[in-house]
Amino acid sequence: MEVYNLTTIDEFILLGLSNLPEVRYPLLVLLAVIYQVTLLGNGTILFAIGTEKKLRTPMCYFLANLSLLDIFCPSTIIPKILENLLTEKQSISFIGCALQLYFLVALAGTEVFLLAVMAYDRSVAICFPLRYTLIMTKARCAQLMAGCWAAGFLNSLLHTVSTFRLSFCKSHRVDQYYCDIPPVVALSCSSTYVAEMLVLVEGGVLGTVPILITFISYMHIISTILKIRSSEGKRKAFSTCTSPLLVVGLFYGTLMFTYIHPSSNQHSPGRTRLISMLSSVITPLLNPIIYSLRNTEVKEAIKRFHVVPHVYSKHSVDKKNLVSTLLRIKS
Repeated sequence: MEVYNLTTIDEFILLGLSNLPEVRYPLLVLLAVIYQVTLLGNGTILFAIGTEKKLRTPMCYFLANLSLLDIFCPSTIIPKILENLLTEKQSISFIGCALQLYFLVALAGTEVFLLAVMAYDRSVAICFPLRYTLIMTKARCAQLMAGCWAAGFLNSLLHTVSTFRLSFCKSHRVDQYYCDIPPVVALSCSSTYVAEMLVLVEGGVLGTVPILITFISYMHIISTILKIRSSEGKRKAFSTCTSPLLVVGLFYGTLMFTYIHPSSNQHSPGRTRLISMLSSVITPLLNPIIYSLRNTEVKEAIKRFHVVPHVYSKHSVDKKNLVSTLLRIKS
């Protein structure tokens, strides 16, 4: 029978991305650059949608929420990683670990529901274009978004409470560079049956529903597009759903690659930690790039933001030339 030290754990030790000291500073610089680019890219999309009237559509409204998630999600992880890389302490308080896990699971869950809503929005727009404005009203969009955020955070609350009500006495070393449910539950010396079943059942049910909605929506979209006779109509229809489809594939692909890869001795802890960075760090970085490159309206709005400051700096002396130049750009 195993005997454990029953002293209370006040902090956890997060195992870093690499045990090699020579890569610590390169990782610090790389993550700092990725984080800044992520904030800049998603912040630019938020600014474009908030200031451009043409972008105030249901799809762009959902895209703005996705950009918020892509700002919040790495913000729960990267600052702590940078601090640990800089100080070499690797520690996180018990409360800090609980908060990190709560917000990470909440934001990931919210994004799962949001992607399902975005797929439903594209399905209505392509399959029922004449009824789109009647179905996707401002009130309906607000209700859908409120439901996504509420479901994500309530789901995370259940997992966080069930995880941190356990007794931790085996060790305080979390085999991950952030606090996640599986590595934290693995440190418990009490029964983990309830926590594991909650992840399996409740997480499985809430995860399956939005995935089915997303899958069925895109099946309807593809079926409708194939019925369009003109090649130009097919091209335009495909272009409206390409960006959401790429984001869905990237999100679920990295998520499955992170959590559903077969466990074997070939997967070292360091490699597993690097793979898990795909969904939490790399995906928020790539999402604004995908939308800025594939969404014509967003791309044009971002270009205008680069042109107008240039015009102001070039014609700041001659006000008449400034006004006429701005009028030409607007036209």
